[in-house]
Amino acid sequence: TYIMKTTKAIIERGNDGEYSIYTPNLERTTIIGEGKTVEEAKEDFEICYQEILDCYRESNESIPEELQELQFEYEYDVSSMLNEAPFLNVSATAKYIGINPSLMRQYKRGQSVSKAQMLKIQNGIRAIGRKLASITLV
Repeated sequence: TYIMKTTKAIIERGNDGEYSIYTPNLERTTIIGEGKTVEEAKEDFEICYQEILDCYRESNESIPEELQELQFEYEYDVSSMLNEAPFLNVSATAKYIGINPSLMRQYKRGQSVSKAQMLKIQNGIRAIGRKLASITLV
């Protein structure tokens, strides 16, 4: 059975409102992507990865093991996650999780989030996901 390798790709929203993606766990190469939206940054990131592979092929160099058949596991900062999920009403989500809605809107705009608050949001989002996954429509 063939198993693809996975590596972490971090998505963060910058102070300028743009999104960037980078790979912190690769030893020899950094793959990056940027965009005005998370989706644009992901597209740019995938293009960057393909361009790196193409450069190795065109120069007849062997592709480093860490880059072969690579799959990305995206991880988001809070602002990126909230902007990636526009179907979530930020105020209602905040109330459900037990966070001040005004504070959650600030997080969406890019205000820094403490580790404890980030974990509270992450756990709350996962609880919402489990609740939605348990629904059966008739």
